[in-house]
Amino acid sequence: MANKTWKVGVIGATGMVGQRFLTLLDGHPWFQPVALLASARSAGKTYPEAVGNKWAMNVPIPAYAKDMTVLDADADAEALVGKVDFVFCAVNMKKDDIKALEERYAKLEIPVVSNNSAHRGTKDVPMIIPEINADHLDVIASQKARLGTKRGFIAVKSNCSLQSYVPLLHPLMKYGVKQAAVCTYQAISGAGKTFETMPEIVDNIIPYIGGEEEKSENEPLKIWGTVENGEIVNATSPVITAQCLRVPVSDGHTAAAFVKFEQKPTKEEILSAWANFEGEPQKLQLPSAPKQFLHYFEEDNRPQPKLDRMTENGMAVCAGRLREDGLFDWRFIGFSHNTLRGAAGGAVLLAELLAAKGYFD
Repeated sequence: MANKTWKVGVIGATGMVGQRFLTLLDGHPWFQPVALLASARSAGKTYPEAVGNKWAMNVPIPAYAKDMTVLDADADAEALVGKVDFVFCAVNMKKDDIKALEERYAKLEIPVVSNNSAHRGTKDVPMIIPEINADHLDVIASQKARLGTKRGFIAVKSNCSLQSYVPLLHPLMKYGVKQAAVCTYQAISGAGKTFETMPEIVDNIIPYIGGEEEKSENEPLKIWGTVENGEIVNATSPVITAQCLRVPVSDGHTAAAFVKFEQKPTKEEILSAWANFEGEPQKLQLPSAPKQFLHYFEEDNRPQPKLDRMTENGMAVCAGRLREDGLFDWRFIGFSHNTLRGAAGGAVLLAELLAAKGYFD
């Protein structure tokens, strides 16, 4: 497994998530980036020229990208056939345009691992948190039948806001999670911003992020759904209600979660469920997988974005402050790095899972 490499393209390479993909692919043991694609206005320029002063990572542009010429994601799609084994996609376009672009690549027999929300509602497109619902990859066979492809397909990752509480609820589902209320406090990098480009967030909170509350309430039901007759049928419970706020934090989404159960577990049972939980990435020892997926902090003042966002290279999910609740049964704080676990890192881990399962062969 480990001595095989796959050639990769990154669509949307100049945006913030695209930049994060470039840093994660630098020296990746399995994936070799060979094509960087963006909009027509970036095409034909070298990557440093195309990204200009918008490079937002805290490490320099990877050496491999410095001499690469950016291609046009639309006009140069056919040129990638036979050159790449799959593409990552993280573009800022209208939903219908993204859907069309991703399907076009899939129909060119180039699998697409997408960071975009456009296809998350499509019944035969798996929306994966690799530790939780790897079995949903089974639906890809029906998607290929619909698209008329042999190896082309689309797989997506879920919204970044979910990653701070859904992984913590998942090991507790055996106790019958009935209802969950969650407030998320989301970093500005989730909007593709830095403090320089979002001065209005300093000393401020913005109590609205477009579309985020709907995603936070609905996407978990697809993740907890089942594959039936070639499509994913959403779960009908638990009922989740969410409020999402943008806060002055560079990276890392925090969630305050409140949970009601059919059979209320003890504190020891919850902590044990978290400590012992592992998914396919841990069993397969995928390169980007955290060794310990869920980390619980005993200190009252943790997890904190500044201190804890890079836990397990930013790929773990952190929790703290588990205590009984007067209205629900239990409450806790969840936390995850939104551009690593929540965006590019989660997509790289999904691609590793697909590679390990033979979907790119």
